Amino acid sequence: MKNLFIRLCLFILSSLFLSNVVLYGQQAEKNYTSLWEGSIKAGAVSMRIVVKVFKNEDGSIAAHLDSPDQGVKNVPLDKITLSGDSLKFELSISKVKYAGAVVKDSGIVRGKWLQAGSSTQLDFKKVEKLTEVKRPQSPKPPFPYNEEEVSFDNSLAKFKLAGTLTYPKGNQKFPAVVLVTGSGQQNRDEEIFGHKPFLVIADYLSRNGIAVLRCDDRGKGQSKGTFAGCTTADFATDAQAAVEYLKTRKEIDLKKIGIAGHSEGGEIAPMVAVSSNDVGFIILLAGPGVRGDELLLKQTELVMKSGDSKKEDIEKAVSINKKAYSIIVNEPDSAAAYKKLNLLYEEEISKLNENEKKKEEYSLQSFNAMVNTVLSPWFRFFLKYDPRPTLESVTVPVLALNGGSDVQVSPKENLSGIENALKNGGNKKFKIVELPGLNHLFQHCKTCAVAEYGQLEETFSEDALKIMKDWILEVTK
Repeated sequence: MKNLFIRLCLFILSSLFLSNVVLYGQQAEKNYTSLWEGSIKAGAVSMRIVVKVFKNEDGSIAAHLDSPDQGVKNVPLDKITLSGDSLKFELSISKVKYAGAVVKDSGIVRGKWLQAGSSTQLDFKKVEKLTEVKRPQSPKPPFPYNEEEVSFDNSLAKFKLAGTLTYPKGNQKFPAVVLVTGSGQQNRDEEIFGHKPFLVIADYLSRNGIAVLRCDDRGKGQSKGTFAGCTTADFATDAQAAVEYLKTRKEIDLKKIGIAGHSEGGEIAPMVAVSSNDVGFIILLAGPGVRGDELLLKQTELVMKSGDSKKEDIEKAVSINKKAYSIIVNEPDSAAAYKKLNLLYEEEISKLNENEKKKEEYSLQSFNAMVNTVLSPWFRFFLKYDPRPTLESVTVPVLALNGGSDVQVSPKENLSGIENALKNGGNKKFKIVELPGLNHLFQHCKTCAVAEYGQLEETFSEDALKIMKDWILEVTK
């Protein structure tokens, strides 16, 4: 039963204590009176936690909380007390409480982080300046290419999308690629954990003769439209609209427009390729090659394993999720599905001891929050969608890349699924590459756990960038 409610989420953020504040309204910087840094053990890795104290106009103290490795910044704490002998605070949105004792004359606080019934050691040290998060690949202007802020219509859904178009300098027409983000509402840089992979990709390709269009997801940043209630098929119309926009640009070679999709974007790219005659090639970056429920069961296993979970806990989580996914896939009526999921929940709760039953993670409130997610149109669609029939209909050149240590979209099953589908459809213009030692974000990794993403300085492997660049120039020459 352990972590059932978390394991049911797509591309789970295993052991990421503040994952539910990413969408929370984070605040502007303040004039901070003191800064406190610490790290908390999350599975096989440690994550940094920062508390930044400031004074309100009435003289009372308040604070912001950062989790730099998760890309979480300036989250207002609900309560904080800081005295000569203790530091205490609460963050209700994540059900967090912290209590620590100041070590005399040391600038160190030793204490416990309590969340969802669990207690973890977390010590803070007072610092004059916060440790800088290094992202050496993030490009800085001036750029040796053109960069434009653009907007265009999704004529089918009737709203505007906004993004950035980068293209080489010169009078000739250039090959172009639309970048499509993975699951969840993301900005044009696909910003996550302090990394901006799409910014890095766009910079690299445009320095090498390729135009790139990257856009904010609908309802995010400068893009209009509504994200909630949409499915992968809806998002495919956004990618199609981006292709249509590139056709209006005099700088673009109309016969050399492609789509590169990451993760869920790797499902979208084939969808658009088979429905449009304007897509000349596609790139699948950690794209699914098996049905959604199969992908997520394998993901649960690999993510828990990377977090040092016990074998019996992994087997139990996979078993429970398999039952839950079967209900979601086979019961179209949401009310009936809820009842069946509730029976599964009560069955598993009955196996717990009395102390475990009192934990927040096993509460009815947590269960209902999970159900709202898994019975959403997007999750239902993802679980049932099999990308292979669509891939069988793709006739344009395909490049499929996957990190060999990806725990979210496993390379073995998904690359095989993609390759077999393309072969079954008669497509001979494809290249399949598994890159050893890379994770889901195409970073060289150590533990390769999701919690490690933000700790790595590398944003996107230069080996992967070069393969993309060389392949695009080859198929568009």
